[in-house]
Amino acid sequence: MNILVADQISEAAIQDLRKLGSNVTYDADLSGTELADQMSDVEILIVRSTRVNENIITKSDKLSLIIRAGSGVNTIDLHTASIHGVHVANCPGMNTDAVAELTIGLLAAADRQIVNATRDLREGHWRKKHYADARGLKHRTLGLLGFGTIGRTVAKMAREGLNMKVIAWSRSLNDAVANHFGVERCEDPKEIAKQSDAVSVHLSATDETHHLVDEEFFDLMKNGAVFINTSRGQIVDSNALQQAINTKDLKVGLDVFEDEPTSTDDQFEQTKLAQKATCTPHIGASTQQASEAIANAVVDIVRSYIQTGRPINTINVRRKSSDSISLLVRHYNEVGVLANVLNILRHEDVNVEEMENTIFEEGQAATCTMWLDSEPTPDMLNKIREDDHIIQVVLQRSSSDS
Repeated sequence: MNILVADQISEAAIQDLRKLGSNVTYDADLSGTELADQMSDVEILIVRSTRVNENIITKSDKLSLIIRAGSGVNTIDLHTASIHGVHVANCPGMNTDAVAELTIGLLAAADRQIVNATRDLREGHWRKKHYADARGLKHRTLGLLGFGTIGRTVAKMAREGLNMKVIAWSRSLNDAVANHFGVERCEDPKEIAKQSDAVSVHLSATDETHHLVDEEFFDLMKNGAVFINTSRGQIVDSNALQQAINTKDLKVGLDVFEDEPTSTDDQFEQTKLAQKATCTPHIGASTQQASEAIANAVVDIVRSYIQTGRPINTINVRRKSSDSISLLVRHYNEVGVLANVLNILRHEDVNVEEMENTIFEEGQAATCTMWLDSEPTPDMLNKIREDDHIIQVVLQRSSSDS
């Protein structure tokens, strides 16, 4: 396999990839047209924050797998990857502790105005009275937008470490899960805004979550509350946030922004917002512990792909429907048997969407399961059974109603 690593990853991971028999090229500075120009022979592309657009994906007919060395995949053109049959895989959960730690750090730093206090001291100003009026976090209510692995870890840290009450909202959260994790479930984001002394965002970036936190949300927040975002910048309306800082005296901690620079050398434009918040440059997942865990996960994905042809953690492969048609074919393990079955299905315009063939010990018999896009006719099944190498043919229908 020809592998191109276009973002920073540990040297140990590079060596592990090479031990798998791969030809690995490592250039963490590639992006945009420079990356596209290097894609001609690439079969596996590994990135972290680098954007992978249509031009990059289509530069290589050999490209079959893109790995995002992290959890989110909003920097990858999933549509183009899918229509060209390119797997996209990620490394979910590997950066959970790192992001949760930064969230708690920003929460405390924003409440105590640690950055501003440090800046004043460096400039020779002893403003003890000004910075001595923090509300504190103990017994305060922390509201979480999103309750995945990171949100749950933040909830645990806030409850057990800071003695905060935690409330949460997500579309998938139910009372049973909320009770299990010791949080109170809210019906919608508005309830989070109204009830919380501090709000922390832990949602994925989708069309549905774009600017979910908007002017209306901030209007419902308490004066002087804390607002933290370590997920994705586009979830928050930056203009509305800027206005809320001015009108509601919000204390803000941000690790992510809308329209972030695409490389470490680009100019950061949102200085007006940064001047009124406690900020970090999207480093939530950037700890040595998280980097090592992500690197190991990347190697596992490549290993699974080389060994089985099916990379783990793919996010753009269609899952089998609960309402599906499958054809079970028990057959003798001879050349051309399955080819004949596929040819019969093809002539009747029945498409095989997925197929799995299992060989029994001794190598003389096998069982093949084919998931079909439509139901074959009885005549078609009889044609398949006419082959002397076919042992049994069974049509199976599974339904969510059965």
